[in-house]
Amino acid sequence: MNILAIDTSTYVMGVALLKDGVPVGEMVTHEKKNHSIRLMPAIRALFNEVEMEPKDLDRMVVSEGPGSYTGVRIGVTTAKTLAWSLGVPVVGVSSMEMLAQNGRYFQGVVSPFFDARRGQVFTGLYRGAEGTMVSEKEDCMTIHEQWLTSLKELDEPVLFLSPDIDKHEELITEILGDLAVFGSAIDCLPRPLELAVVGMNAIVDKQETHTFSPNYHRLAEAEAKWLEANKNNVRDN
Repeated sequence: MNILAIDTSTYVMGVALLKDGVPVGEMVTHEKKNHSIRLMPAIRALFNEVEMEPKDLDRMVVSEGPGSYTGVRIGVTTAKTLAWSLGVPVVGVSSMEMLAQNGRYFQGVVSPFFDARRGQVFTGLYRGAEGTMVSEKEDCMTIHEQWLTSLKELDEPVLFLSPDIDKHEELITEILGDLAVFGSAIDCLPRPLELAVVGMNAIVDKQETHTFSPNYHRLAEAEAKWLEANKNNVRDN
């Protein structure tokens, strides 16, 4: 199966290609730059580098969130546009599940997360099983302190993976103590090849490509402000 995978759910931008189910190329940047003007050039460069063409694809795989509202939207819109034009299905994979793959051999549970500001995080809970990751708690946006307190009650080692680890390391250590394990700098970064492999093994949803939508796990800031400003009208209706 030939697959193009796209991840723009954080400041990390990544694209990867599988040919006949085998990884043939990956391009990742860790710079906080505009995904909207860099994503398509990266895709074109990767196709040229591995001597593949878009018409060779059997499936598009994209990180569907949670994560940066703008970033997720850019990745999903690009994946849907390509899938529609090529007549291939698009598969969405949780950005938490993608990141959790970096801890698949950890002896304990894995808590990937992205900072969501105001003491909140996007997170989930996963456990390795036969070389893959199984979800034990659904992805959500939550107050990190409350999440960490619930993890402490498990009384087992927890591996934390996040590109935002430095913002939360002190709190994690304070609450979990020796139960907290922190991934390496490399393991804390999303990998599009992991995304591609998870998406390759996923069952394709029969839904039409144009109905596929991101999983933000929260309203966009503009939507939230509009609802707050118009809550009386919404309630009346």
